[in-house]
Amino acid sequence: MSDKRQMKSAARLYAVQALFQMETSGQTVEAVQAEFENHRFGAVYEGEEMAEGDLKLFRRLVDDAVNHQAEIDQITDRALVAKWPISRIDPTVRALFRAAGAELSKSTTPPKVVINEFVDIAKAFDPGGREPKFVNAVLDHMAREIRPEAF
Repeated sequence: MSDKRQMKSAARLYAVQALFQMETSGQTVEAVQAEFENHRFGAVYEGEEMAEGDLKLFRRLVDDAVNHQAEIDQITDRALVAKWPISRIDPTVRALFRAAGAELSKSTTPPKVVINEFVDIAKAFDPGGREPKFVNAVLDHMAREIRPEAF
């Protein structure tokens, strides 16, 4: 994987983590972004170096997910089964849907790339589980609504 692509993948993962942290801790966008930018990008934990992230993509995903959260949540709700509104979804998956929804809505990245990247993130959180398939199905539905011309 090229360095540029790896940095974008890391930025997407960090955006999901930042959105999760904001929801669960009540911290502001500015505080969480500063923490990630100053202490997580490229940091070393227990001898393991964290990847550098694409700072511009990270900021854009977090900002767009926060600024357009109501719209993204409505799109996500339409992609979910009626019995499972977004409020009932695990907070990590909810953060993932918000970051992915922000990228699908506000970027020119091909939807298939966005879906693959965020399914990979779901696999990292739930290796071998059913969650990645669920994430794939919901993101596909969201992408078809947001960017029907791409299909």
